[in-house]
Amino acid sequence: MSGSLPALRILGTSSGSPVHKNLPRSARRRVGWPAVSDERSLNEQVRLDYRDSVAWITIDRPESGNALTPPCRDRVRDILNGLNTSHRARCAVITAVGDRFFCTGADLRHSYDDPDRSTEVPDRIMGDARRMMLDGQYALFDALLDCDVPVIAAVNGTAAGMGAHLALACDLVIAGDRAKFVEVFARRGLVPDALGPWLLPRIIGVRRTMELFLLAEDLPADRAHEYGLVNRVVPHDEVLSAAAEWAERLASGPSRSFALTKWLVNRSLDTDRASMAHDEAVAVELNTSTEDAAEGVASFQERRPPEWKGY
Repeated sequence: MSGSLPALRILGTSSGSPVHKNLPRSARRRVGWPAVSDERSLNEQVRLDYRDSVAWITIDRPESGNALTPPCRDRVRDILNGLNTSHRARCAVITAVGDRFFCTGADLRHSYDDPDRSTEVPDRIMGDARRMMLDGQYALFDALLDCDVPVIAAVNGTAAGMGAHLALACDLVIAGDRAKFVEVFARRGLVPDALGPWLLPRIIGVRRTMELFLLAEDLPADRAHEYGLVNRVVPHDEVLSAAAEWAERLASGPSRSFALTKWLVNRSLDTDRASMAHDEAVAVELNTSTEDAAEGVASFQERRPPEWKGY
């Protein structure tokens, strides 16, 4: 295993995965990083800051490789869902604190209160793991992919397992030149999860997806850019400023048009041509009811820059 990653941590494995649940209770707390007590509030571990019309979501757990506990993961999910209704932001950026890690997956040290069961019922029965995965990591990726506002990943370091997929599921990805992406599952005999087997073939094709999953080698930022996983690679110290530049540009754009565009592009991955034509027609008609669509036509006719309102 590459020395760039912690020695024994099952990086990227969901804390709600069957692998984690099959560990003895005593082992669930031992796997991975040395125990670190984090007395901070959840809002401090996953920060939300509004800068004008941009929501900055910052994972602040550098001592744990910016791995996500289930409460932290769910906070990211809830923030993304909230952006659809609060209308406080017209773009979002996901990034992390520190120079080494963007997100190294799930923090397996998190302890669980198992549901109360009869003493005659096993600790784990069929359906438990599936339910935890659907309610946990998959709910996060639903929130990310279905978020109305454009979401930018500002990747400041290693993104592994679920952490890699968190970045790659964003609409745009900016990576520092020290960043790397790691599909770490095969290193520990695990099956890829966190929607990686759905996401990667649609971005880079089956052959390169197999390469990443089966060989489980570190993928540096420049090669990730070559593969089409990353939009831009910038010097490490410029990751946040580059993300801010794009975010501010998107936040001043026609937000409803962006939301419908995201919906169409994501729908195109799983639909046939006739259905896509129908969805496109629906999106076009819906967009014509927005003030920004009217402003776009008026500004074109009047030969002036448009003034977008976001609705």
